[in-house]
Amino acid sequence: MGAISNIINESKKIVIKLGSNVLSDEHGNVNKTALHNIVEQVHGLMQLGKQVVIVSSGARICGIGAINKWSRKGDINYKQALCAIGQVELMMAYKEYFGDYGVHVGQILLTKEDFEEHTRNLNIRNALFTLIDEGVVPIINENDSVSVDEIKIGDNDTLSALTASLWNADALIILSDIDGVFDKDPKSYKDAKLIEEIVDINELLGNIDVKGKSSFGTGGITCKIEAARKVNQYGIPLVLLNGKKLNIIKDAACDEETGTVFFGKAD
Repeated sequence: MGAISNIINESKKIVIKLGSNVLSDEHGNVNKTALHNIVEQVHGLMQLGKQVVIVSSGARICGIGAINKWSRKGDINYKQALCAIGQVELMMAYKEYFGDYGVHVGQILLTKEDFEEHTRNLNIRNALFTLIDEGVVPIINENDSVSVDEIKIGDNDTLSALTASLWNADALIILSDIDGVFDKDPKSYKDAKLIEEIVDINELLGNIDVKGKSSFGTGGITCKIEAARKVNQYGIPLVLLNGKKLNIIKDAACDEETGTVFFGKAD
């Protein structure tokens, strides 16, 4: 059994982060087939006795899908308004798809301050444990409609790492639009090699190229590496998989697909 399959099969408490690229199609609309497939996989994990928390991007994409006339407006107020509208659309989709399996979902919207203030921190934990104990799947996102720079987490990779650490998860799975971490940008270099297991993040950063103009180097992969650093310090492994592939979690659990795993090392 490979490292990733072992982590998925042995973990009871799993945080799964879904990126906007995973949930969107080539036109920038919500990919309902992909979302339903992920929900199906999450239900499969729950059937095995696992507890799952979802950290989901996609609110703005859903907002554009609902009110496309605002899609090109760069004003922050319109961006926040799109997120407010899209969050409803996103939760309706989760409610419908999980409802097919008789599973309820609960929405939790957070800002940076929620993780930094003790009482709020405790309230998040209590809400998570209550929802999960009752068989409800928490759907977490940043509260984009009110977030400004001072209280903004910034990206959902970081949010998922904070959530996994707070909940003391056994594993964090990030579903992105790449197969894992490569020694250089796979979208620009055909000879890029997948790095399947990472133990030393500092050594990794000294041996790979995370710079450039592509999405690979403008924060995408860097954010995932820093998310791994955050959870690894608590002994939580991070698994990076290509969420564009149907049944990716199920197949990775059977060693039929692979990705990159950052091993957690407790200090």
